[in-house]
Amino acid sequence: MILPALFFYLFAGICVASAVMVIVSRNPVHSVLYLILAFVNASGLFVLMGAEFLAMILIVVYVGAVAVLFLFVIMMLDVDFIELREGFIQYLPVGVVIGGIFLFELLLTVAAWVINPNVGKTITAPIPANVSNTEALGLVLYTKYVHYFQLSGMVLLVAMIGAIVLTLRHKASVKRQDINVQNARTPEMAMAMRKVAPGQGLSDADAAEWVK
Repeated sequence: MILPALFFYLFAGICVASAVMVIVSRNPVHSVLYLILAFVNASGLFVLMGAEFLAMILIVVYVGAVAVLFLFVIMMLDVDFIELREGFIQYLPVGVVIGGIFLFELLLTVAAWVINPNVGKTITAPIPANVSNTEALGLVLYTKYVHYFQLSGMVLLVAMIGAIVLTLRHKASVKRQDINVQNARTPEMAMAMRKVAPGQGLSDADAAEWVK
């Protein structure tokens, strides 16, 4: 029992320290790197609890996609962080009030938290002993909760389409593809035959027609 406890305190300590550094770091790139470190240590805690599927999802989805996407977005966008910090003092009282409310709720929850001895009996469907954690989760997710799973997928699809629609910007100066116009093109519209005399070229007056 000593070795699992040591690993627990190691992962938990690094995870809490990384979470604090995410908030304290002034550089947003460093904050994202500390966030990745916190995710990795949180996945280690899941492995200690026997939830290897959640640990794998935390690494693949959050570290491999979300956190790395945040990192690339922050590094690619030229964000003026000095301008963003100008309104910090203005919204500081509101942030202190909201943070105080969250802290009070957390302290109230921790103070009143008691492990229910009957919590193991609240599981409606017993987990088979001869299957892994990932297979047991799939058996429950795709049988009893399949409708909720499909509903969550539809919600994510609508959210993705909404994000694309909100960020789509049409500019008049940008040439875009028009499928109907391309399908209606004829050979006469696509090319023009010109007889050029030897030693002479096309004049500048024909440039507009060639571009068309």
